[in-house]
Amino acid sequence: MPPVNLTANAIPAIIAGDVNSKPLVQVLDIKLIGTKQERYRLLLSDSVSAQQAMLATQLNDRVQTGRVRTGSVVQLIEYICSNVQNRKIIVIINMETIIPECETIGNPKALAETDSVVQAPTINRTTSEPVFFNRNTNMASQGYGETRLTTNSNNLSSQSVGNNFQMNRPVIQPAYQPPPNYKSYGAGAVMKNEAPARIIPISALNPYQGRWAIKARVTAKGDIRRYNNAKGDGKVFSFDLLDSDGGEIRATCFNAVLDRFYETIQVGKVYMISKGSLKPAQKNFNHLKNEWEILLEASSSVDPCLEEDPSIPRQQFSFRPISEIEFVENNSILDVIGVVTSVNPSVPILRKNGMETQRRVLSLKDHSERSVDLTMWGDFCNREGQQLQEMLDSGFFPVLAVKAGKVNDFNGKSLGTISSSQLFINPDSPEALSLRQWFDQGGKNVASHCISKELIPSGSKNEIRKIICQIKNEGLGRSNKPDWVTVKATLTFIKTDTFCYTACPLMIGDRQCNKKVTKSGNSRWMCERCNQESEECDYRYLLQVQIQDHSGLTWVTAFQEAGEEIFGCSAKELYMMKSEEEDDSRFSGIIKKCLFTQFLFKLKIKEESYGEEQRVKITVIKADKTDPSLECRYLLDLL
Repeated sequence: MPPVNLTANAIPAIIAGDVNSKPLVQVLDIKLIGTKQERYRLLLSDSVSAQQAMLATQLNDRVQTGRVRTGSVVQLIEYICSNVQNRKIIVIINMETIIPECETIGNPKALAETDSVVQAPTINRTTSEPVFFNRNTNMASQGYGETRLTTNSNNLSSQSVGNNFQMNRPVIQPAYQPPPNYKSYGAGAVMKNEAPARIIPISALNPYQGRWAIKARVTAKGDIRRYNNAKGDGKVFSFDLLDSDGGEIRATCFNAVLDRFYETIQVGKVYMISKGSLKPAQKNFNHLKNEWEILLEASSSVDPCLEEDPSIPRQQFSFRPISEIEFVENNSILDVIGVVTSVNPSVPILRKNGMETQRRVLSLKDHSERSVDLTMWGDFCNREGQQLQEMLDSGFFPVLAVKAGKVNDFNGKSLGTISSSQLFINPDSPEALSLRQWFDQGGKNVASHCISKELIPSGSKNEIRKIICQIKNEGLGRSNKPDWVTVKATLTFIKTDTFCYTACPLMIGDRQCNKKVTKSGNSRWMCERCNQESEECDYRYLLQVQIQDHSGLTWVTAFQEAGEEIFGCSAKELYMMKSEEEDDSRFSGIIKKCLFTQFLFKLKIKEESYGEEQRVKITVIKADKTDPSLECRYLLDLL
């Protein structure tokens, strides 16, 4: 093998702050560290000096596959030098293997460093070699004196380097340099002893850095979330960042830091961000392809950039064809784009925590001849959902791009929105243009296989009609997913002793709490969720009613909206009639008027656990009085 020339003085130059060159160095040792997260520590040599380095986790496969091993000669493409516990560590972000393995080159010695920032060594003008000063003898010598390491094999251990650091730490005599004249990227002067942080790509961020800054665009901003734990109450919000190199990362703010930055952060704006700490990303809540998150602190700075930076994209997508969603794991987060072919009405849903929200289901279709259901939750239903509904009603089929949709696998595969999801109607992108052309030029008439089971029927044309005996005979509701059916039945009995409950009137964000409240000793109402007292309470329906048709009868539960449709008044009004009026004739009249009235009940049927027993629960989602003309038309269609 021909002799290999490593880059001269590469290690001292990197330690001195030169990270712009692409030096050739040799790997003398590799050690696996860390338990929860595997990381590799390397010992690098330029044939004269040796220094410890840390491999970025995205390069772990280089070691695991043997592309980088002890003796490899590599070229450092992208790297930084960080100060960790007063010691310099080279963090390798990108590199290429030049020679997979060879004998140890030269006679490398451990590069010692002072407690302060290491400067470049002085160069002897006669010999053109670096000159160092030994702390103990104060005499100049070429080399490292007593810290010399000898290598009899290819393996130069990191342990020996660490021991030599402790034995004798020579001081590198810095060359004279004029005082630097720093300039800050932001407005205002910079203190003489505080140089501005260097702007680096998001992909280069890691916990081993000292001062850093990134320039990035905010692509998503979350709502303020409140929490309660052993340390007390708190609030938090997060936002996603994208830079010109395509790197993405999430930033999080708590409490006082949230108060500083929440109004400042705007989606679409570009910011210079610095002085935050890096922590491992919580992959249960963070879908971005980055192992770290930024935690902004009291010392952090978030400065808006006055000029627009066209090099930073507005948004970054990684679209997956709908056909691939069939084979994606449950709870995966992905991007998808398709033509909206149908939109169902928005319906109220009562969550397990007692709060109500809205749900709306639409269908997406793409080139892969597959379609998928997308379930929109909360504000998406009345914002983008209503806009899409109006477009379809006018005869136009819009293109919808979904950023960060969550995959569900109940009875097929479907998508749902989460707090960090974003919906873009008719986006200006090549994918959207291609999809529009395909749909308009014949894709509209291409039959597509739906990989989802319809969640909620959307009107009389698609509704699933059942009779009451079929609920039990067909085992409806006993699968992992609820069944949604429509039943024409007569209301035959109403439990009037407990037809409503006392609800919390306090607002959580833009929604009412609605959790059950109890009366405290001072005649006020106490909410365990809000941990607050109120002078008054609200009243909400919690009805137990019996319905019957020609095939049988069953008990069903109706909540607020369905109760108002049945009785034609609010729960509070009905409660006041019963409890505060001396004559309960108005209350009795409303009850009698509803009894033996025929309704079209839209039902949700789902098996739930009650202690150790499994029971099928039937909930009324909507109750409409039957319209004879519409029923006749329905029966004629069946014929």
